[in-house]
Amino acid sequence: MIVREPVAIGRFYPQNRDQVEAALAEFGKTGPARYPVEARAEEPWALLLPHAGYIYCGNVLAATLAKLKLADTLLIFCPNHTGRGQPLSVWPDGAWKTPVGNFPVAGDLCKELASHDAFTLDYAAHLGEHAIEVLLPFIYATSGSLPAIVPVCVGTHNPDKLRQAGQELASFLQSLEARQRSYSIIISSDMNHFEDHATCLAKDELALARIAAADSDGLLAVCREQSISMCGVAACALVMYAASHLGTLKSQLVGHTSSAEASGNFRQTVGYAGLRFFLER
Repeated sequence: MIVREPVAIGRFYPQNRDQVEAALAEFGKTGPARYPVEARAEEPWALLLPHAGYIYCGNVLAATLAKLKLADTLLIFCPNHTGRGQPLSVWPDGAWKTPVGNFPVAGDLCKELASHDAFTLDYAAHLGEHAIEVLLPFIYATSGSLPAIVPVCVGTHNPDKLRQAGQELASFLQSLEARQRSYSIIISSDMNHFEDHATCLAKDELALARIAAADSDGLLAVCREQSISMCGVAACALVMYAASHLGTLKSQLVGHTSSAEASGNFRQTVGYAGLRFFLER
């Protein structure tokens, strides 16, 4: 069994299990208090979660995940920061190591997803990529368990390729539902990067407006035209393209902030948002 070793441990989050669990417990208290959100009867179909160092985005992460019941299988879509690997890379098998335990990879589902033309089984895109790894301890804190994961690294911003992938993802999800296999979807993304606090939040709002409208084309276009460096824009658009084949997508913004809240540096910031998505069929 191939075990993926963590690459962000000790930088984005503590490397000691006790320290990680203490941080998760603290953010579990402060996050929902900082970003209270109206409860809904149904569980979200998907989430958008930031993947920065816990000191910067831990409150948004905790608030977005608070009191949810995630499925036993998680499809996690992240950006490709390294440029390695295939355009739509699915980690094939094994497990992902974290300080709170090893998350098993749902190898059968990874192979099934990769049987579609747009997706490819590939280790390379994931080996140096932190955007899924950072989320896993928070997912453990939410679920109290180590759910199986289908890790997908999205390295293309080509709208045509993402539309095709979205249609294929929708077909894959319909197949899961027909077999009564439950799943939850997670999109890993930070928002705009490395501009002053006010500019960062203003650019974020442009992207968030397109997400609220479930407008995949518009999200890709506004990020391109307004130079919004939302790293997971392609992953988010892919999931929204898939949703368009399944029903009507509604979103709920849980929290939105920038790194300035933690660092005090308002001149060069990164934006973070947490969203819950609900699919009306």
